[in-house]
Amino acid sequence: MALLAAAFTTQCSAPVHAAEIAIEHAKGRLTMFAIPKKIVVFDLASLDVLDALGVQVAGVPRGPKPPYLAKYDAATYPKVGTFWEPDYEELNALSPDLVIVGLRSGPRYDAVSKMAPTIDMTVDAADLLNSAKLRAGALASLFGKQAEFDKRIAELDAAIAATRRKADAAGTGLIVLTTGGRLSAFGSGSRFGVIHDTFGFKPAAPEIKVGLHGQPISFEFIRKVDPDWLFVLDRDAAIDARGQPARQLLDNELVRETKAWRKGNVVYLDAASFYLVNGGLTSLQRMIEQIRSALDAAR
Repeated sequence: MALLAAAFTTQCSAPVHAAEIAIEHAKGRLTMFAIPKKIVVFDLASLDVLDALGVQVAGVPRGPKPPYLAKYDAATYPKVGTFWEPDYEELNALSPDLVIVGLRSGPRYDAVSKMAPTIDMTVDAADLLNSAKLRAGALASLFGKQAEFDKRIAELDAAIAATRRKADAAGTGLIVLTTGGRLSAFGSGSRFGVIHDTFGFKPAAPEIKVGLHGQPISFEFIRKVDPDWLFVLDRDAAIDARGQPARQLLDNELVRETKAWRKGNVVYLDAASFYLVNGGLTSLQRMIEQIRSALDAAR
């Protein structure tokens, strides 16, 4: 983290009299000699950050996006593949100054970096807030948007502090993802563990194992754990897939017996922010606002 915190250095290069801009990323370090103008983004969190900072992009992937990023579906933004697989011909035709990959597109870094300067801005799910701040700060520095970044971070930190004060006394929480009629639980340190680690809810099941796809669970597990709060993420809704909606799936005798259900403390998480993006400046703000609103409405 100390190395990443010093993500940018600028120094004079005597032979060419150009400023070197160095950026640390998940796969190493990239040095550029000018602020990139033509940017292709394969990572939704990075697209979120650039959009929040007012940085224009030249190309984006096809695929689901949250409503606040829906403008990038327009034909005015060339489509360069998907979030998992670049269209290398389209990418080559655009000839970008910088390509940003991350998370779903991260495994394509080696192939893409042979075509254009590339950075991998994947965030660390185990330390989502700090990692997201670091990545966003690096992009802000690269594009000269420090003032905009500082303002957004100050607002986010204030909202988190206010939420933690309420969450600390709100009892236990259980994070459940639904997809295809199946249930998985996520705990502290997981990709959705920000609810515990940053927002302050005590884990109802501290023994849940950290894993990319969570720990498979049953309705009986939810009833046994009996959380004060149930946070539900409907993956099918996030990716526009067919499947039984989480609200229907969980409306059964076992779940209705939990404290969370009886108190009305079942929060259906904003799937776009928590699942699709999960690490952008706007998505983080939307996440914390939803949790704070749920706490304010609790009885």
